[in-house]
Amino acid sequence: MTVAKLHEDFSYTQDRELSWLRFNERVLEESRDPEVPLYERLKFVSIFTSNLDEFFMIRVGSLFDMALLKEEHIDNKTGLTPKEQLSNIFKAVPALCKQKDKSFAEIEERLRQHDISNLSIKELESSEKKYIEKYWKTYILPILSPQVVDSHHPFPHLENKALYIAVMLKDKGGETYGIIPVPTSLPKVIFLPGSSVRYVLTEQVVLEYAAQVFDMYDLTNKTIISITRNADISPEDDSFEVDDDFRLRMRKVLKKRARLAPVRMEIQGEADQKLIDYFCERLGLRKEQVFLSKSPLGMGYIFALQDKFPQTTLSRITYPPFEPQPSRSLNREESVTSQVLRHDILLFYPYEQMDPFLQLIRESASDPNVLSIKITIYRLASQAKLIEYLAQAAENNKDVTVLMELRARFDEENNINWSERLEEAGCQVIYGFEGFKVHSKICLITRRDKGDIQYITQVGTGNYNEKTAKLYTDLSLMTANQEIGNDAAIFFKNMAIANLEGSYRQLLVAPHAMKNVLLDCIDEEIVKAKAGQPAKIVLKMNSITERLLIDKLAEASQAGVEIHMIVRGICCIVPHVPEKTDNIDITSIVGRFLEHPRIYIFGAGDDPKIYIGSADMMTRNTDRRVEIACPVLSPQVKQRIFHILDVMLRDNVKARVLQSDGRYLKKQVAPGEALINSQEYFIAVAKEMAAKQPAPVPVKKKKRVLGRFFRMLAEKFE
Repeated sequence: MTVAKLHEDFSYTQDRELSWLRFNERVLEESRDPEVPLYERLKFVSIFTSNLDEFFMIRVGSLFDMALLKEEHIDNKTGLTPKEQLSNIFKAVPALCKQKDKSFAEIEERLRQHDISNLSIKELESSEKKYIEKYWKTYILPILSPQVVDSHHPFPHLENKALYIAVMLKDKGGETYGIIPVPTSLPKVIFLPGSSVRYVLTEQVVLEYAAQVFDMYDLTNKTIISITRNADISPEDDSFEVDDDFRLRMRKVLKKRARLAPVRMEIQGEADQKLIDYFCERLGLRKEQVFLSKSPLGMGYIFALQDKFPQTTLSRITYPPFEPQPSRSLNREESVTSQVLRHDILLFYPYEQMDPFLQLIRESASDPNVLSIKITIYRLASQAKLIEYLAQAAENNKDVTVLMELRARFDEENNINWSERLEEAGCQVIYGFEGFKVHSKICLITRRDKGDIQYITQVGTGNYNEKTAKLYTDLSLMTANQEIGNDAAIFFKNMAIANLEGSYRQLLVAPHAMKNVLLDCIDEEIVKAKAGQPAKIVLKMNSITERLLIDKLAEASQAGVEIHMIVRGICCIVPHVPEKTDNIDITSIVGRFLEHPRIYIFGAGDDPKIYIGSADMMTRNTDRRVEIACPVLSPQVKQRIFHILDVMLRDNVKARVLQSDGRYLKKQVAPGEALINSQEYFIAVAKEMAAKQPAPVPVKKKKRVLGRFFRMLAEKFE
């Protein structure tokens, strides 16, 4: 192990990669929870698998890149080199994969009790086997592109995360190898005729009949494989002409991603060691980069299965249905704009609908008092009302500026397409900065009211993604505070002129100032604690890796500041280390919804500083991204955030407590103590509050038509 040349204290920090793997183990733990409905448990296995895929593509890929550099990189939380970190990863992952295989097998077995069966070819009834044979000959065999590998047939490029059948072959000339790509144009699942949900995975069919493809050979071994490639690329890694179109550049980058170096080979089923060695040699992989699996290598199909489930079965094996509810803070009979102008409004997704924010944009698109709409966009759904409303605003001669981040990993293609749609509608689209992703979530509406400029600002902790707003927990603040609006106007001006070092009165903006302000806020609590005054910090985020902030929190703990942290994923600071982090407790909540808000609270009194925003306490967020945190100034909104965090800190069902050795343990529940599942609590409250609200009075159709008619007349004679 490397002797670190750094001066950091490693006694209260841990490796970010191993911390992330422990988080993903928490995801897998949900698949074993008997209180979680059976099909939802299967989804958690799929989520674990896709999480691990991305981990290898990004984090493992990045470590391999760093290991190639001449200048040795030493991790500032562990003192380890990239090679040592990779070694630890390769030791930790196989045990997780075995847990995954065990969970998958147990869940699949229990699903059969509900007439839902993922079958092997050997399990098929005779009529079903005939159906599969016909399907093979009619739909699969004609579109296959098999290949032997020899002097005239060079080893092909294996696409990232695609499925292949790898085979060993023999003929008179000796031994050779072959590959059959499983066509992506085929459905992932072949459903069998009948009333029960019985199906076969397509790759299992290709595997079964592989010998028919290579019928002139003796097939001696066959298996399913998948290659994971490094996907940690950045447009800045390549040299481009200054006047290159940035969208074109990103399209080139996306094509390159599929051809980057392999970092992992997965094998499902039995495989001859000679076959494994051959593929490792061809792909430049070491034996520790090969992972054996008894469960499918791609599990994206799982989420589509429920379309085949009978309703009676669905209700037994899934969460009770829940749709986001109307906001408790809004009167549904009044425009959102007029209400925001009177008081701040906080939306809490997915318990409350995203609709009020979308309605605000829709109202602004046709409001004659609105001059402009400016917004930053990082991720969007494949279908987005937001784009429709922004386009309407531009078509109504509003000044619409969209700062579209084309480098949102794995959403690049979607964002490129949306940027083109916005430009076609007349919006001004800009793309941010070289070397800095724009990850902030902010929207500014500028109005003119009686000759005065008036701002409405929205700042969120999550993306403007109408799909994930039903799956992720997030906060969205809408305010007419003019100081915040002035800052937002300055922010968008700075983005347009490529100024990363602007000054702001209310907003915390990275990379220039956010980290320093957060450090100052922690320092203020340290001063209070040393003076014998109450001092407290409450933090909620996805991850914490930034060393300066970690050290400052440890310093605060040593000074006696009470620190509570809710960290969903990577947590490089460990609590309860004697004389280092004694006063820090850290929990992680994994449940039905993905926990996503970033909330920072400093102060023990009735009126502490509260910020919500887009940034985690990670170096990438504070130093290499454009992020925004917004102060919460409304007493009512502050009280609501206090309540939200209080419920989460009292969660004793889904919360796990981080130990000083990096493990997560369930909270001990005392006899008679009430069980609190924070997410279920918020669902129940949202339903209760919505039920208390009067339903909106329906507008008669005739009035709507007349209103539209007079608007058309007004537009005609303007």
